[in-house]
Amino acid sequence: MSIVVTAATGALGRLVVDELLERVPADRVAVVVRDREKAADLAGRGVEVRVADYDDPAALAAAFRAGDRVLLISGNEIGRRVAQHTAVLKAAQAAGVAQLAYTGILGGPEADFDLAAEHTATEQAILESGIPYTFLRNGWYHENYTRELPTVLEHGAVVASSGEGRIASAARADYAAAAAAVLTGEGHLNRVYELSGDTAWSLTEYAAELSAQIGKEIAYSGVPAHEHLAILTGAGVPEGFAAIIVDVNAAIARGRLAGTSGDLARLIGRPTTPVSEAIAAALA
Repeated sequence: MSIVVTAATGALGRLVVDELLERVPADRVAVVVRDREKAADLAGRGVEVRVADYDDPAALAAAFRAGDRVLLISGNEIGRRVAQHTAVLKAAQAAGVAQLAYTGILGGPEADFDLAAEHTATEQAILESGIPYTFLRNGWYHENYTRELPTVLEHGAVVASSGEGRIASAARADYAAAAAAVLTGEGHLNRVYELSGDTAWSLTEYAAELSAQIGKEIAYSGVPAHEHLAILTGAGVPEGFAAIIVDVNAAIARGRLAGTSGDLARLIGRPTTPVSEAIAAALA
């Protein structure tokens, strides 16, 4: 039996593998990746590399073994993810895996915004498969905001259309630690975890924290949805993806990413990383 991480060369996948190697011997860890060369460093650490693509059912059929504990990290090709996830699910089901953990989105079926729809459909497919599951409903990452700091600093403003909605984000590493805990621990089968940071914050507070850290005033500029869409597309963001971003902002304004269940902190055994620490790390 192996603990298998899909999409393991991605930003989240690599952090999950790092966490797993802190907890179990390397010969118990396997990864499923598209490109073997990109996983060469993982192989060098003793991790088994299995090559398969979410779009290649034949390759996926050989990616899993009976008794494996599998982490299905959701794909990043919006609009294609249900078909891709279903292909992984069918391969895992045929192999007889012991657990399928899936990285969904905070709120599950109650997440009433476009980006959540494919996650909801995937969860339903997993339920119908009969495979023992664990739903890791990840909230927002701090990195969703800190990766935009160069643009924010250039313009002196945080621009969004989420109003004063609050965001209970956490560090990507926090979510990775939770996934590793679920894959290596007991008592997590057929469980749902609503994962988010300990504290929800507004973009006004985020801008104030950033201002304090850099010693320069950074404003939060709340704009209407149509204006936000125009700003994004004007900056070169494809219109379809820009529309998804604006839709998520509307969801934030409705409080859909503000939940603080405490599940994440309980799974990782420590407080979640404050957004102030993420800002400091991004500025370093």
